[in-house]
Amino acid sequence: MIIPHFAIMEDLKGYASPKARITRILKSGGLIQLRRGLFTDDPATPAKCLAQAIYGPSYISFQAALAESGLIPERVYTITSACFRKNKDKLFRTPLGEFRYAYLPESVYPYGLRLAEEEGMGYLIASPEKALCDSVYKVPSANSKSRIQALLMEDWRMDREAILSLDREFISWIAPMYGRLSLLALRDWLSAESQQ
Repeated sequence: MIIPHFAIMEDLKGYASPKARITRILKSGGLIQLRRGLFTDDPATPAKCLAQAIYGPSYISFQAALAESGLIPERVYTITSACFRKNKDKLFRTPLGEFRYAYLPESVYPYGLRLAEEEGMGYLIASPEKALCDSVYKVPSANSKSRIQALLMEDWRMDREAILSLDREFISWIAPMYGRLSLLALRDWLSAESQQ
């Protein structure tokens, strides 16, 4: 269970020094601190379910969502989430893993998300199409069809057929909303490849 600091303080209000009691519980392993003011009492809590609680609003995207959908062959150890209205990317190192948060334009934030569940706990994750767009947004140098192809096929080792099976209409619709040439290059590459 994910527990905020105020809930722990409420439970420990009968102690003379609740903060000292929290320190003892942390040392004994009864609680794990995820970030300042946020704890869990279960080390087996799925990392995907912790991501939104650690920093939000956010949803799992980028390489983590691409790996989950099978678009990239690598296994991902850091959960990377998308957020908005933040002035810089963030990283939280916790005893239960690393959690990265990368900003996106607010205009694209709410689209292409789905609610997933693991061990009875819910979390938001990007669709494969949205995760691909979010990932390309973070590579502004991929601003031509040839650079997009190199990024997808060589750098990320994606399967061409898997990419072409994505919802191209959604990508064409959302790409201009990112305000980056790399997304327009992705849209144009998909259009050209689907006609071959």
